[in-house]
Amino acid sequence: MRATLAIPGKAAASKRIEAIAQSGPGGRLAVFLIKRITFVPVSLFVIATIAFGILYLLPGDPAVSIVGDAGSPEDVKRIHTELGLDDGFWTRYGTYLNNVIHGDLGVSFFAQEKVTTQIGRYLPNTLELILFAIVIAFVIGVSVGSFAAYFRRRYPDNVARVLITVMQSTPDFFLAGVLIYTVFYLAGAAPAPAGRMRIDSLDQAGFLLIGNFFHGRWYDFWDALQHMFLPGVALGFVYASYFAKTARASMSRALFSHQIEFARACGLGETLVLRYAFSTARTPILTYGAILFGVLVGGEAVVETIFSWQGVGQWALDGSLKLDVPVMQGFILVAGVITLTIYLLLDVVVGMLDPRVTYD
Repeated sequence: MRATLAIPGKAAASKRIEAIAQSGPGGRLAVFLIKRITFVPVSLFVIATIAFGILYLLPGDPAVSIVGDAGSPEDVKRIHTELGLDDGFWTRYGTYLNNVIHGDLGVSFFAQEKVTTQIGRYLPNTLELILFAIVIAFVIGVSVGSFAAYFRRRYPDNVARVLITVMQSTPDFFLAGVLIYTVFYLAGAAPAPAGRMRIDSLDQAGFLLIGNFFHGRWYDFWDALQHMFLPGVALGFVYASYFAKTARASMSRALFSHQIEFARACGLGETLVLRYAFSTARTPILTYGAILFGVLVGGEAVVETIFSWQGVGQWALDGSLKLDVPVMQGFILVAGVITLTIYLLLDVVVGMLDPRVTYD
């Protein structure tokens, strides 16, 4: 009886989805989003399983790390029992999945605080820094790449390619140290690398730059912007090289295409021609921006540590060094959710900007 009742339900749902798809481009986009959102729980299950499996096989004993060198074998055994580390694989795996389904990512072994609470505290710090760094990388990279494409195979192109190589080969932590020494120590033109705002500020949490801007707190906004400048440049300058390479390749194809040659032959101004070329080349640039966003969630951990940024990357790195398993698992899940969301938004934006993209 259950099977008989399920078939009409599936058939009706399939017909409804098909009707939505046939309603036009908006309908096809809606069907695409439904399919992608339906796939998200499966992706999260795979991410959670990988996170648990890798950390289960990770060498080292969190209990030994907790009790320290002065701990006795009895202390280690007691910690094992309290944390459930003596349970079998399937028992721990089932408990972990059940907790994740109910939104419980566990409690940090060292901070004795819920992982979800810690993520809520540190994640805004990282997201704001990543957005700021990507804006810098986009402006520098696209400008250099477009300049190189416009003068392709000429002397300015060679200079731009040398600059791209320098940007790509400079480690972000090295550039961070150079900026601290020159801009902060020698020139005194930036605040100390000791957090997101001045030490006496009462507001150190949340989206400081965005929040202060929309609330009109201009002094705090300027202070937060000054603190964000050096780490943002350290990350943005390095990753601008990838924007530059992508922009040079895509803009070169666009500028030397038949469409642009026809536009110039029609007497259109060079500024308008460049706008048309960029509209053709923007899809791969946006795609790389989304990929970079996912890479920087955690990839900025060293820079965050250098500037005492208190972001999710620094938090996860500290948890990894301490073998704080709930922290590492929580970070992997959060990074997976952010990456899935960014890629979903990318598909929608690219489909809206590029009429050649279909959702069939």
